[in-house]
Amino acid sequence: MTDKVEFGLDTFGDVTLGSDGKLLPQAQVIRNLVEEAVLADQIGIDFIGVGEHHRDDFAISAPDTVLAGIATRTNRIKLGSAVTVLSSDDPIRVFQRFSTVDALSNGRAEVILGRGSFTESFPLFGFRLNDYETLFTEKLDLFAAVRKGEPVTWQGSIRPPLEDQSVYPPIENGTLKTWIGVGGSPESVVRAARYNLPLMLAIIGGDPKRFRPYVDLYHQALDQLGATKQPVGVHSPGYVAATDEQAREELWPHYKVMRDRIGGERGWPPATRADFVSEVERGSLYVGSPETVAKKIAATVKALGAQRFQMKYSSGPLPHEKMMRSIELYGTKVIPIVRDLLAEKPVLTEA
Repeated sequence: MTDKVEFGLDTFGDVTLGSDGKLLPQAQVIRNLVEEAVLADQIGIDFIGVGEHHRDDFAISAPDTVLAGIATRTNRIKLGSAVTVLSSDDPIRVFQRFSTVDALSNGRAEVILGRGSFTESFPLFGFRLNDYETLFTEKLDLFAAVRKGEPVTWQGSIRPPLEDQSVYPPIENGTLKTWIGVGGSPESVVRAARYNLPLMLAIIGGDPKRFRPYVDLYHQALDQLGATKQPVGVHSPGYVAATDEQAREELWPHYKVMRDRIGGERGWPPATRADFVSEVERGSLYVGSPETVAKKIAATVKALGAQRFQMKYSSGPLPHEKMMRSIELYGTKVIPIVRDLLAEKPVLTEA
């Protein structure tokens, strides 16, 4: 199993605190993110994903541009989005931008397509939330057609039709690896299977094992459609420090800032320390020492049969220096322990 499991990192470019205790300019956050990716590449982490948002607490609105910069500074790490909000973008331009990243990185580009959990991009780019479902459905269909690397003939309701139209630049080798990001909708799971695309589960709260029915549904749908097997990935937040206590103490205030801001917009009550501890101990927060985080990741990978785990290492204004240390521990300590745990064979006992 271990040779099939990849380990990655995700970030939304959360705007972080500087050494003076003030929030950094978004431009500096972007430059710091590139250094985080360089470190991840140097210590052997398999993937880094950069999410798209359009608000003042996240610095990344153009993931592909940031990934292009990272491509020129790294050698082996896979580069992707986490996620690209396809509903409010142009599928052809998304493909072109990521095929350009693929060229710059010598074939390391990936894209995770989703509808996103934030809606700021819809009014910003002139789309109606009433068209939420139609926009994603048709744009994914067009993207899937473009991804084949052949001249595209396509017709839908969201744009004029295309007839025998080529799209450049093409992917140099094979096809662009494309995941569908899913937050818990059975319809989205089946849609990923219908297009025979890998499934990325965004598990940001509660017991991760509750997503097992979605994994089973995905595999059943692939089988019924006669499609080839595809990997399942997991995206969840986490933070690694030398000890469990240190990790909790360092993350908690920044986690609360982020959680309360988003929660305030969505009508959630303020986060309590008890909520935080519950998520760390029984939910989908992978927080603690390398050993603690590794055991939890291994348990999730086994429970869901995942082929990739991506830890969102940024959390609100958590400073860059602390994230760099967390990345280092994740790559040099956590991942080797997880691989060892996954390689262990169960001990057979006599009845």
